Amino acid sequence: MTFTQIIDFKTSRIDDMTRLMDRWIEQTQGKRTATHSVLGKDRADSSHLVEIVEFPSYDVAMRNSQLPETDRIFREMVALCDEMPTFTDLDVVRDEALYKANARRLLEMFATEEELALLDEVLAEGYHDHDPTNEQDVIGMDAVRREVEMWRGGFDFAFTVDDQIAEGDRVCTRWTWRGSHSGDFMGLQPTGMEVSMTGTVVHRFRDDGKIVEGWWQYDLLGLMGQLGAVEG
Repeated sequence: MTFTQIIDFKTSRIDDMTRLMDRWIEQTQGKRTATHSVLGKDRADSSHLVEIVEFPSYDVAMRNSQLPETDRIFREMVALCDEMPTFTDLDVVRDEALYKANARRLLEMFATEEELALLDEVLAEGYHDHDPTNEQDVIGMDAVRREVEMWRGGFDFAFTVDDQIAEGDRVCTRWTWRGSHSGDFMGLQPTGMEVSMTGTVVHRFRDDGKIVEGWWQYDLLGLMGQLGAVEG
C-alpha cells in the first residue's frame, strides 16, 4: 500500500530550509526511496510550511528514514525550525494518479516486458478480463499470460496512450495500437504488414494500486480487414 508522510513545521529561515532540502536530495541520490515530494507554504502564515512525501510503501519509507543522510538532515532541519516539527503517517487508500500510471504501465508491459511473470506487479491474483472478442472471459494470471503470448506470437507491437480519465477506483484509457504482422495470428500467416487499431479499456483498481478487473473495446474487425482476412 502506498504510504505518505506529512511534515508540518514553522521556520523564519525558509531560504536556508530550501537549501537544506536540496542538499538532502543531492546527498541521497540513488538511495532515497521517496517517489514524490511537495513543499507548500501557508498563505495566511509564511513561516508555516507543510511537506508531503510519497513512498511506494511504509516499509520502503522506513528504509529511507534509516539512511545516515536522513538522520543528519533531520537534525539540521530541527535546528532551522521555530518549534518541533510534527509528522503524520498516512496509508493511502485511493490514489488516482497511481492508478493511471499503472494502467499505462500495464499496456507497456504487454508490449515489452520479457518476463510475463512480472505482470503480477500491476495485476491482482484472480484478475478478471472482459473482452467481447473472446468467447470466455480471461480470468487469472495464467490466462492473461496466454492471451499476451497469443498477441506477441502474431505481432511486434506497441501502445500509445491517447487519453486517460480517472474517477474513484476506475481508470478509462483510450489507446492506439500499432504492430507489424510478424507471426501467425488467428490462422493468418505473417505478412510483414504494418497495421493499427484504436480502442479503450476501463480498469478497476484495489487500494494498493493493483488492477482487479478490465473491460476492453477495440476494432478487431478493422485490424482483420487490414490483414486481408475480411472485406473492407
